[in-house]
Amino acid sequence: MHLYPKATLFVLVAATTWLFQSTASAQDPQFSQFYANPLYLNPAFAGSARCPRFSLNYRNQWPAISGNFVTYSASYDQHIDAIQGGIGVNAFVDMSANNTLRTTYVGAMYSYLLNINRKLSMRFGLQGSYGQRNIDWSKLTFGDQIDARYGFIYNTQEQRPLEVTRFFDVNAGTIIYSDKFYGGVAVSHCTQPNEGFLGLSRLPLKVTVHAGAVFPLNQRSKYVSPASISPNILFQMQQNFRQLNIGFYATKGVFVGGLWYRNLDAFILLAGIQKNNFKVGYSYDFTISRLTNRTGGAHEVSLGFIIPCRPPIRRFRTVRCPSF
Repeated sequence: MHLYPKATLFVLVAATTWLFQSTASAQDPQFSQFYANPLYLNPAFAGSARCPRFSLNYRNQWPAISGNFVTYSASYDQHIDAIQGGIGVNAFVDMSANNTLRTTYVGAMYSYLLNINRKLSMRFGLQGSYGQRNIDWSKLTFGDQIDARYGFIYNTQEQRPLEVTRFFDVNAGTIIYSDKFYGGVAVSHCTQPNEGFLGLSRLPLKVTVHAGAVFPLNQRSKYVSPASISPNILFQMQQNFRQLNIGFYATKGVFVGGLWYRNLDAFILLAGIQKNNFKVGYSYDFTISRLTNRTGGAHEVSLGFIIPCRPPIRRFRTVRCPSF
């Protein structure tokens, strides 16, 4: 789900006014395959796979309407024994309303690994990011441009704002995990940076809570492909927005499937393949809100690859959370 209004002509005009008012505030794009983009979910995941890991994500929301939302994301991370933790970098580009509004983020992070005992570990992550927002003034329309007979023919008298804003942001998070369960909390936009083109437009603090477990289904069998089921929950809160995702992943050999319910908004179906260190996944959001599925729902694709590396010198526990 993306936290922006529907991009029809009328809403674009209304949203334009909203963008420039002094009390406006923006919100974040969201991914349905949140574990396929672990550094975006929680900076504490940096290095959690131990070996170098690459993740690529693409999301196209509401493709059936003219003002859809497209988001690209890429990340890299790995664990380094010498610093007792992991490092990572991630970047995303979010384009709204046919690239009328474009947001770019680039961040670097470090996560510290703490082994509590033989079965339980924790990671603490901190991220610093550079952000930039661009607005294409030529694509905006206003009410004072409308002629009752001929439509949009006049020049607007609206004040032209800055077309680029830049800011620094800070995220933090922690995860706790064992061989069977995992959970974490992340706090994004600790600095609540100003993204406004005219006046003050603070990016609200976002809190993310996620948890799950993995239950093997046929551990005793040597002749059947391994299978498991993994129930999960994710809750996000940002200003007046609340989102609750409840669902599960199921694996059988190299195949992965998933079904999710996102509160009052969508059902999400997932299919993926994970073979050795490579994975690819596809998910589709079936809209069940008043927007209906005439918006085209949302398509999301994820790719991931882990570069094999030397065995760890000391005992290392990876997070057994799903890859999608």
